[in-house]
Parts: sequence; C-alpha cells; structure tokens
Amino acid sequence: MNKFIMFTNKYEKLEQMPQLPGVYIMYDVGGNIIYIGKSKNLKNRISSYFNADVNSKSTTIITAMCKINYILCASEREALLIERQLIRKIKPYFNIMWKDDKSYPYIKLSINEDFPRLILTRKNLEDNALYFGPYPKIFYIKKLVRWLEKLFKLRSCKMNIIENLLPKEKKVKSCIYYHTKMCPGPCLGKITSKDYKNKIKDIKLFLNGKLKKLRNEWKKQMFSLSKNMHYEEAKEIRDRLYAFENMSERVIINEVFQKDVDKLVQKAKGINELKIVLKLKHQPVIIEGFDNSNMQGTNAVASVVRFQNGIADKKNYRRFKIKTVLGADDFASMKEIVFRRYSSLIKKREKMPDLILIDGGKGQLNAALNALKKLEIQIPIISLAKKKEEVFMPSKDKSLILSRHSEALKLLQSIRNESHRVAINYHRKLREKIKI
Repeated sequence: MNKFIMFTNKYEKLEQMPQLPGVYIMYDVGGNIIYIGKSKNLKNRISSYFNADVNSKSTTIITAMCKINYILCASEREALLIERQLIRKIKPYFNIMWKDDKSYPYIKLSINEDFPRLILTRKNLEDNALYFGPYPKIFYIKKLVRWLEKLFKLRSCKMNIIENLLPKEKKVKSCIYYHTKMCPGPCLGKITSKDYKNKIKDIKLFLNGKLKKLRNEWKKQMFSLSKNMHYEEAKEIRDRLYAFENMSERVIINEVFQKDVDKLVQKAKGINELKIVLKLKHQPVIIEGFDNSNMQGTNAVASVVRFQNGIADKKNYRRFKIKTVLGADDFASMKEIVFRRYSSLIKKREKMPDLILIDGGKGQLNAALNALKKLEIQIPIISLAKKKEEVFMPSKDKSLILSRHSEALKLLQSIRNESHRVAINYHRKLREKIKI
C-alpha cells in the first residue's frame, strides 16, 4: 500500500505508538473525522489496519484516511466511554455506515422493586432502576455479581415479588436458596421490604467503588493464600479484585465534546514527545510535580500535584508543612517533601509516577534525587527552571531547551504552574490563619 499516513506529530512513527489504552481518531484528506475506535493497546490496534485482508473494512478505512490522532486513556473502560461519547456527538461516516448492535454490559440494581435484584443487562432503560457501567469485559463482572448475591444475601430469582401480594407458600417453600440461607426468603414473608432494602445501601457503595477497606482486605487475603500455596482460592479473590477495579476505577473525563478532541490529542502528543526527548523507557502517563513556598523563611510549605494522561488528578494532590528545615532553604525543603511523599507511597503500596517534575534548577533537582537515593528507588526525574524554561536531567551537564511550541514543554509548564499554584494557596491560607 503506497498511501502516506501522517501521525500525531513530527517525532512519531508507527512503531513509536504507545502500547496503552486509548481512543484513535482517523481523518480524511479534508480534515474530516471519518472513524473513531478504541483499544486497550493503541499500537497493536492501529498496526492491524495495515495488515488487514484486502477485502476487509479496515482496508476501506485506510484507503480513505490520511491522518491518525489518538487520546490516551487511563483504562480500557475509560476508552470505551470516551469512544461512545465521541461517536454519538460527531457521528463519523464509517462508524455510522457500519453501525452494529454490539453493546456492553451494565449491572442493573432494580430498586424499583420491593425486593431488588442484581441483573446483568446490555440495555440501559429509563425504568427507575440504577445502572452501573458499561464494562468492556463481562466475564469478571458476571462472577462478581454472583459473589455479591452471596455476600449480601440478595435473591437471585426472577420472580416479581410484591410485599403485599406474596406468592402462595407451596409454590416457593421448597426454594433451595432459602433453605441453604443464601436468600432471606422475601417470597415467604421472612423479611420486610424495608429491612431488605437496608442491604441496598451497602450494594450502592460497593458498586460506586467506595469500599476501600474491603478492597485492602481482599488484597491481604490474596497474598496470604498465595503464600500458603492455596492458588485456587487466591485466584478467586484476584478475579474479584479485577472486577472491582474495573467497576470502581475513576473515569477522569466525564463528557467529551468535539471541541475537546484537539485538546486531548495535544496532551497525548505531549506525553509521547516527552518519552522521546527524555529517552524514557515508557510513556510518562502519570507525572507528579513538586514545588515549595515560604515568605522570608516562615510558614514553609510544599505541594505535590499528580497528572494522569495530561489531566489534573486532584484527588491525588498533597500539601505539606515543612518539618525538618529551619529558615528558607529550598534545597533541603525539596529533599524533605520528596522523601516524605515516596516513603508514604511505598508504605501504602500505592502506584508510583512514571516521571517526577521538580520546580527549579539543578540544585532542587539534586536535592530531590538524593531523597530518591535514600529511599533506594529509581523513578525518572527532571526539573524545569522558570527563567529560561530549561529542563535539567540528572545524567546531563547541559540543560535541554525545548521549543516554545513544543507540546512536551506545554505539558511540563502546566504541571509546574499547577504545583506552584497549590503551594502558594496553601501558604496564603496558613498566613491568614495566623493573622486571625
């Protein structure tokens, strides 16, 4: 095939595409969006178009296409949701022409019934029930629904049970679920609708991913079972955790409009360009930025902000009061907060960033690097000095100057500016408290 394809920026070739979840957007020669798709591995999916059978749909798209952009996503589920929203709003030609009936599963909680049930469905109806999803994979969700029924002792039958109009006893008294104590027996009048619905409060919390304590307990059980070679039991909990993560993961982008596509594509470009210019092994999907602030050496504070796929992840912002440094010592303060941040992540076994960005020059960078060495961890780390927007790296004597039009620089600047804003606001807040 002798067609020329232009990728998202001048640095990028097909082999440099990220092997990460995302949404890909295909354009024709006139700049019109002709197809939108999603994948858990962008590189593999886009490569498959160029290896497709000559009579396939993929070949038809390639023939009409001259450019591909992509949006990085935190997960396959986020990619699914963004893909669906974009297709619904933009209505690309090939998506509409090849529209099929493929739908993804939801978990339905039938709170519109006297005795609600958990139901797997591919239709999201306006029937006053609660719907959770959609989810890209049904296997783990199906297993989890069955487990939830056992855990919360919900009925699994399909009967329409009305509290004031129960079925005849002879029809339901032999129910094996009731006799094995897997169901509280609403059909036999053994539990009121009010008491039964009290269970639903916990179910809602669970399906909204708000049971962190339970998740941590599962992880401990899984490690213990595996350590004692109870692999089947450990696998069951692993599958349960996988389903829970799939349901409870935070989708950063709630709604995507056509005008947002360019912004999201630019963020993906910045991440990919950073990987190339910094010679990183992986795309810096998660970047954390540090800054500190003080006024004449008093009320010294610091901040760390986290960006995921170029988007501020405010849930994981942290603010610090400097504890071990007297006076205005930016280097010592930086060393303290970097040490405190990552010793905390290590202790909690939480995910480390792919790249650390320090606000400052070589001195601040070396101070932060010393903290990482003390913790005996290796995370790619750079600093950005504001005066000339120089990028300093531990292994380089000279700084790196990026073009002011560089998407990588724009991304670093947005993270640096955000960390500065958070630190300054925290410092002002403490000063106002002292005045009062």
